[in-house]
Amino acid sequence: MGNSYAGQLKTTRFEEVLHNSIEASLRSNNLVPRPVFSQLYLEAEQHLSSLEAVTRVDNEEEEEEEEEEEEGSESSSPPIAYQMKPPPEGCCTTDGFCQAGKDLRLVSISNEQIEVPSGFLLVGAKSPNLPDHLLVCAVDKRFLPDDQGRNALLGFSGNCVGCSKKGFCYFTEFSNHINLKLTTQPKKQKHLKYYLVRNAQGTLTKGSAICWKAAEFRSRQSSSSARSNPLFQPPENTVSSVAVANEPVLAAHSVVQAGMHQMASDPLPSTVCYPVYNGKDSPQQHSVKNNLSSMTRPSVLGTLTNSGPPKKRHKGWSPESPSSNEAWPLQPNPQMINRNKNEGGGGLSCLPHAAVVAPVSSPVVASGEPVSVPENLLKIYKAKPVIFKGHGNFPYLCGNLNDVIVSPLLYTCYKNSQSLSRAYEQYGASTIQPISEEMQLLLTVYYLVQLASDQVPLIEDLEQIFMRSWRELHLSEIRQYQQIIPQAFPQVPGPIAPVTSAQLPWLAGLAASSCNDSVHIIECSYSLAEGLSEMFKMLIEGKLVKTNYVVIICACRNRTIDSCIAVTGKYQARILSESMLTPSEYQKEVSYELVTGKVDALGAFFSTLCPEGDVDVLLDKFYQENRSHISSSVPASVNKPATLDITGTAVCTSYNLERHQIRPFQLAVAQKLLSHVCSIADSSTQNLDLGSFEKVDFLICVPPSEVTYQQTLFHLWHSGVLLELGLEKDHLTKQRVEQYVVKLDTEAQIKFKAFLQNSMQNPHTLFVLIHDHAHWDLVSAVHSLYPQSDPAVGLVDRLLNCREVKEAPNIVTLHVTSFPYALQTQHTRISPYNEIHWPSLYNNGTDLYHESKKYYGLPEFIESTLSGHSLPLLRYDSSFEAMVMALGKRFPRLHSAVIRTFVLVQHYSAAMMAVCGLSQMKNYTTVETLEITQNLINSSRQCPSGHGLMVVLRIPCIPLAAVAYERLNHVRERLALEDHFEIILGNPNSGITVGKHFVEQLKIWQKIEDAEWSPQTYLELEGLPCILIFSGMDPQGESLPRSLRYCDLRLINSSCLVRTALEQELGLAAYFVSSEISTEKVVSNDILESDPEKLSSTDNEDEETVTEGSTSEKRSPVKRERSGSHDSAASSVSSKTSSTAFCSETSPPSVTAGDMGKPSHQILSNTTEETGNNPEKQRPKMDKDSRTNAKTAQASITSSSASPFSSSSASSAPTHSSFVLQAPQCSMTKVSQQPPIVYLPKLVYDIVTSADSTGLPKSSSLLPYHSVMWASSFRPLMSKMMTCTEQSLYYRQWTVPKPIHMDYNNRNEGRMDTFHPRRLLLSGPPQIGKTGAYLQFLSILSRMLIRLTEVDVYDEEEINTELKEESGQYYHQPGDKWPDLETMKKMPFDYTIHDPKYEDASLICSRILMKNEDRSASRKQEDLYMRRQTTRMRLSKYAAYNTYHHCEQCHQYMGFNPRYQLYESTLHAFAFSYSMLGEEIQLHFIIPKSKEHHFVFSHPGRQLESMRLPLVTDKSQDYIKSPTFTPTTGRHEHGLFNLYHAMDGASHLHVLVVKEYEMAIYKKYWPNHIMLVLPSIFNSAGVGAAHFLIKELSYHNLELERNRQEELGIKPQDIWPFIVISDDSCVMWNAVEIDCSGERKSEYTWTERNISLKQILQHIESTPNVTHYALIGMRKWSSKTKSGEIKEPFSCCHIHDFIMLNVDLTQNVQYNQNRFTCDDVDFNLRAHSAGLLICQFNQFSVMKKQIAVGGQRSFHIKSKVSDNPVSIAPAQYICAPDSKHTFLAAPAQLLLEKYLQYHSHRFFPLSLKNYNHPVLSVDCYLNLGPQIAICYVSSRPHSLNVSCSGMIFSGLLLYLCDSFVVASFLKKFHFLKGATLCVICQDRNSLRQTVVRLELEDEWQFRLRDEFQTANAKEDKPLFFLTGRHI
Repeated sequence: MGNSYAGQLKTTRFEEVLHNSIEASLRSNNLVPRPVFSQLYLEAEQHLSSLEAVTRVDNEEEEEEEEEEEEGSESSSPPIAYQMKPPPEGCCTTDGFCQAGKDLRLVSISNEQIEVPSGFLLVGAKSPNLPDHLLVCAVDKRFLPDDQGRNALLGFSGNCVGCSKKGFCYFTEFSNHINLKLTTQPKKQKHLKYYLVRNAQGTLTKGSAICWKAAEFRSRQSSSSARSNPLFQPPENTVSSVAVANEPVLAAHSVVQAGMHQMASDPLPSTVCYPVYNGKDSPQQHSVKNNLSSMTRPSVLGTLTNSGPPKKRHKGWSPESPSSNEAWPLQPNPQMINRNKNEGGGGLSCLPHAAVVAPVSSPVVASGEPVSVPENLLKIYKAKPVIFKGHGNFPYLCGNLNDVIVSPLLYTCYKNSQSLSRAYEQYGASTIQPISEEMQLLLTVYYLVQLASDQVPLIEDLEQIFMRSWRELHLSEIRQYQQIIPQAFPQVPGPIAPVTSAQLPWLAGLAASSCNDSVHIIECSYSLAEGLSEMFKMLIEGKLVKTNYVVIICACRNRTIDSCIAVTGKYQARILSESMLTPSEYQKEVSYELVTGKVDALGAFFSTLCPEGDVDVLLDKFYQENRSHISSSVPASVNKPATLDITGTAVCTSYNLERHQIRPFQLAVAQKLLSHVCSIADSSTQNLDLGSFEKVDFLICVPPSEVTYQQTLFHLWHSGVLLELGLEKDHLTKQRVEQYVVKLDTEAQIKFKAFLQNSMQNPHTLFVLIHDHAHWDLVSAVHSLYPQSDPAVGLVDRLLNCREVKEAPNIVTLHVTSFPYALQTQHTRISPYNEIHWPSLYNNGTDLYHESKKYYGLPEFIESTLSGHSLPLLRYDSSFEAMVMALGKRFPRLHSAVIRTFVLVQHYSAAMMAVCGLSQMKNYTTVETLEITQNLINSSRQCPSGHGLMVVLRIPCIPLAAVAYERLNHVRERLALEDHFEIILGNPNSGITVGKHFVEQLKIWQKIEDAEWSPQTYLELEGLPCILIFSGMDPQGESLPRSLRYCDLRLINSSCLVRTALEQELGLAAYFVSSEISTEKVVSNDILESDPEKLSSTDNEDEETVTEGSTSEKRSPVKRERSGSHDSAASSVSSKTSSTAFCSETSPPSVTAGDMGKPSHQILSNTTEETGNNPEKQRPKMDKDSRTNAKTAQASITSSSASPFSSSSASSAPTHSSFVLQAPQCSMTKVSQQPPIVYLPKLVYDIVTSADSTGLPKSSSLLPYHSVMWASSFRPLMSKMMTCTEQSLYYRQWTVPKPIHMDYNNRNEGRMDTFHPRRLLLSGPPQIGKTGAYLQFLSILSRMLIRLTEVDVYDEEEINTELKEESGQYYHQPGDKWPDLETMKKMPFDYTIHDPKYEDASLICSRILMKNEDRSASRKQEDLYMRRQTTRMRLSKYAAYNTYHHCEQCHQYMGFNPRYQLYESTLHAFAFSYSMLGEEIQLHFIIPKSKEHHFVFSHPGRQLESMRLPLVTDKSQDYIKSPTFTPTTGRHEHGLFNLYHAMDGASHLHVLVVKEYEMAIYKKYWPNHIMLVLPSIFNSAGVGAAHFLIKELSYHNLELERNRQEELGIKPQDIWPFIVISDDSCVMWNAVEIDCSGERKSEYTWTERNISLKQILQHIESTPNVTHYALIGMRKWSSKTKSGEIKEPFSCCHIHDFIMLNVDLTQNVQYNQNRFTCDDVDFNLRAHSAGLLICQFNQFSVMKKQIAVGGQRSFHIKSKVSDNPVSIAPAQYICAPDSKHTFLAAPAQLLLEKYLQYHSHRFFPLSLKNYNHPVLSVDCYLNLGPQIAICYVSSRPHSLNVSCSGMIFSGLLLYLCDSFVVASFLKKFHFLKGATLCVICQDRNSLRQTVVRLELEDEWQFRLRDEFQTANAKEDKPLFFLTGRHI
């Protein structure tokens, strides 16, 4: 293929280092060169980051050209320009048009009808001059490829759609006609890019890409050019996508990563471990081949033989040239076609990363004999080699195919690493070149060389290496490209030539020379077949015993590479081959080995290990000898340990089974969940209407584990949530609780259907569907791999993703998991905004949530393994690993899980025997297992109540777990330990079985009296000494008790390296520790457990490290990695493991029988002394009477083997303290104060504890889940600094689901609507309390919903009721519906204010009060500052709502219906003149289109003329006659303006009256409401101005309507004159129903109920003679209303809050537009004095909601000078004129009113508490505070006033008095001597004029210093006061 680099590639760091390394090795005497790979890729990446700072070049256009460019070929000659035939004269040559001048561009003719002949298709051609356009062509489909990219006839036949010219037979001719203007040979494959299709609208659009790829021959990947072949880049697709829709995809590295070997029923199985039969695919493969090729890229082929087609002319390559690859011409090749048909186990096709790892008919190998796999290979070599296809062709295999495994994993990794991600286009097209095949192979060799003998290659590592290498190469190139002028002649070599295929074998050999033959290179001269044959030969001859990897390279023919890598290391091959089994196959394999008796050989081998014969024989002998002693020497039960000398402590007090309690951070998470639900409701999407729900219901879905199910029931029962939600009554039964939890098994559908039915029947209940342990089953119900006969498969998908759940507006789905990664793919259904991550418990070292316990999760466990910590919590057992490895070599046909399980069970059995006195058995276990067993057996003896610790033995495979259970039970029974500890088999499909004796113990400890009780969850085993054999392929959310001490994970499936799988296994040990105990202390007091020899027995290579002492360990984490305390007992067992493998040097000292009679502390001191001073005595000793005393030994043996080290041995590792050292103390107490110790397989330990340069554990960067795959191998690295949210976004970008994943079909071309709006995801570390958090969430959600349906309304008693005149006369009967007009005229007006909101207002006197009591005395001082009394009321269906209410009925009313656009509104000016203001008033109406029918507009200009008014005589039940006006400020969100429900849907006219500056915000929140916008001069005005303008506008409108309708023949008096003025806080309305059916007429009963505002208004509007009433109102509601108050159904008194105002009658009585407070009282008084009728309907009442924002609160009085918001006392609101007082930024009127309210006693000192001598107030009511009474009089002629004949006043208040007030009027009144006067005017001038006009100086004395003004600046028009005293 020629070295097309020709030296043009610029220097890169890799090649520099490589050449320097080679040079150094050639000059050096030492044979081992410096490892290049480690220099480059295994060190920290500082160099890379510096390189990345280099400027990047952006060249996307160039890349497009590069893709279009002619593929190069083998010659290096310069390119020959393509000579295009000149166009005929006069024809059109415009790009995008044909030569006939017709437009061919898709955008122009997409809507035209194009005639397409039969058999032709419309396709889009790309022109190099119009990169953004497609040209439309009609092409005969026979000349186009099919969906698989095949069967395209050579040649061309096409028509021009522009000019309709037909019959183009050559693409060259056609390309000229459509003006492609090519500079290269025209090829249909390069320019016909896309099919064109018509969409639903009939428009022609770009369809799928034409799949030319598989039709091409192998595009020659230039081995040294490192250039991306355009064939590898599907057009318009990122690298993660697949060219053909709906084709399933599998991760390229899914096989090792996920252990997924799919079964044949899958439409696209991976073929990783299918054997190859006789050079052909296995039958399973064959059945699916044809489905695949459509989405695959061309395979890498070997060179074709000479019978192939002749070569075309070649094109050279230069640095400037965007194309650097070579291609085979597309000409028919019979040999090729033939090969396609019967391709053997040849190379898999090159896949995009997201494409299928499956056999694809790819072009095949060079000729040559097939390779025969030797017979008896497995028998001779003791392992099945795993052969990874690499580059190029792979030969046929035949013969004994069962003894080899062929995998395409590496092949796909290589190909993926050459498919560049679109993410890297930013670097510029011309430089984007993948690393060459030679470099890939060389990097692979370096990677394999640096792997340790116990490490297994990881595809992720290799991908990252390629990624780093590529980035480094690429960035360096850019740097050089910018610095060096491109050379004119490409043939000139660069400074360092790149690696060529010829050099490759030598370089690979050089690299492998340093590794002691662990990597062996075989170079072939002709094909891989010879290398494979040689390898098989070497295997049979035993020449590869030390070799783990054989790399076979064939690089001679045409300079292309063929390669493969065979894994021959027995350990590595075993791990890799086992990793290719799916979980179900793994279980089948193990079951098969157990059933067929294959494991018997293992048992036989174990029996030969023990020198004294079979272990069972020993056990039986022990059992027989000691049966006679059992009754006498062993305590009857463990809770009476006779041998412990405990005095007075009969019961252990440390037992505490935690019931449900909410921790601070659980509450925080529950609140976060609630706020997310609220944000869904608050969004404008209308996806959740919280206001429409009245209660919460829920269903919790858990995996089908009986323990998890019972555990959830337990939590639910104790949480009290069911009672709190009102779902159940007090007497809860278990059956009722079970209705709310469903186990996702075959019976789940019944409960789930009931749940769905319930949700449909109760639309006003919010149903929360909680999917706990949500990562457990994500199998798609559609693409299930498994036989459909299993109904449990895909159940989650079928239930939780069903249409009913998706569409139900009242179901919220909450996924809860510790491992959310599989739910965070590119196709996830959960919006990133709906993810809730568990908060960090600590931030910068500060405790964010004051927790009493510290959580230990995976990060904390990993941290404990770092240098500086006393003892690691994560450990591995090297002795165990060594024995397993040795046995693995001896028994190659057994699955390693079987071997590991049998070895571990053997170790536990031996350890139990050793602890029971058979001390010779210590040689047949490991130190770790002995330590675990000792502490387990001894733990219950150290507690007076017999509490012990738990050991979890994790055995994922259920059949193996059953074998282990039986064996351990048998050993325990033979050793008579049945009462010392329990062995429990935890099977996910069944409950817990615990022996009767231990159940009784638990009942005593937990104070349970139920005779039938037995533990159903692991949490209830708290304190029980036991071994829990935890089985099941995956943990399913089971929680473990706090007495857990050891988590033995040595048997987990270490080949299944997936992040979720690893983390959930380690999650079993997650734990809460009392935070009072510091971490350091936790770990140092850790051990009850080890022996003196334990940590000093190390591998020889590490002895030096250990003897340096613990200080050196702390200094050197690298050395520490291998130190004994890490691996707990580094092995001295070699691969020659035999009966002498466990030599006695490593055995721990035993308590001799002679010591057994001594007290335990004496034994300890003896043992310690012996251990420390006499190494000889460490050999196990047994006295003659040891057999007879064995039982005593068993009872009294302590963990003496864990005694402290003597000073000499202590330096080798940190000391272990023991339980027995202290006074006997409950071991459970200690255990609960420290996290458990976890034992891992070495492989897993290495992955978990190794970290990248950022400190991120390697396990975190593994594939997250077995049913997802990486979207691209060109992905950035994860970082330790990533938050949970950033990790989620990372996975959402870089992972895609496989077809078996339930989210696989959740695609909508990147649109946001793939997210389900009511779906949330809660993730948090395992065992941290997520169940408690979501139960708490349900609780607070319920409370919030109830709170949403409730409202705080004012509930205050009427004030001043004692001042009512008790006349005893009733004017109306209690049941009267309407007032009688004549009777109302006779009723006296009640001047006294009774509304509780005016409790601080001045009393209005209408007569001389008999008592002179202090009104304010009854109110305590603190009452002034207490908030007003409210009560919580449930909203009725007739309530008024704020903007937060959304329900379907009022969507249209509100204008928020998503089907409609936001309501359009128009702005209309409306002007009228008002003489009192002396100017024209201009108001603006904002009128939505939907409300225009309420108004009259002029015809030509659409000017607003008037607001339509109905007639008095109109009678209709469908609408309300009175327009409602609601003045409001500061309450755009909280004001109750939604009257739809209050009006019961009746038509009504509602106008919001707003200030100009608030117009926009009110319009935004209330788009469908009419707004009346006040003029800007009223921006700082109070409510008086709004009332004034409402009334004046309404009167003006009444006049306009009378004039308009008079023309229609309607009398003016027939126009309806009433308006309603309502507060913005009126929430509900009530009516009193009176029953007068008592015997005596005076007797009646009454009830109050909520009714609609419509009923009330229609009732009032139909009052007889209604137009004679000026004001009509109603009571304010109070729960304390007395029957006396409603006995008289109508009153003549003050009315507030909600009034009907007759604008006709009140024409001459105005609201005071200056007022801020009490303007309604002031108006009522003036209306009454004008002789107008005021009527209050006592049968109706209005409830007012307490709203904390807006209204009067929006006025803040602050200094005008500074912005400092210092509160200013009311005393400073006035000042002397011309003083230097601080001016205030507030209206003068507001300052006046506030000053008088708090400080009026300064003006009226005699009036203070002097209620018999009130202040006389003329024509106005101002609040002078509660301690001063006022007498109101009107100066108007003919007005009604109180009789003042006998009254003497203590003061006179003249406020802005008009011309009606004259001197003679004032002289009628009498004043006390010394009474005070206060005159208030607009300016000083009018003040003087008033004094003169009213002749005040005759009776009042004035002084200069008695003049004041409000504290306003001149421009703010202050008010002026003059005070005087009565003479």
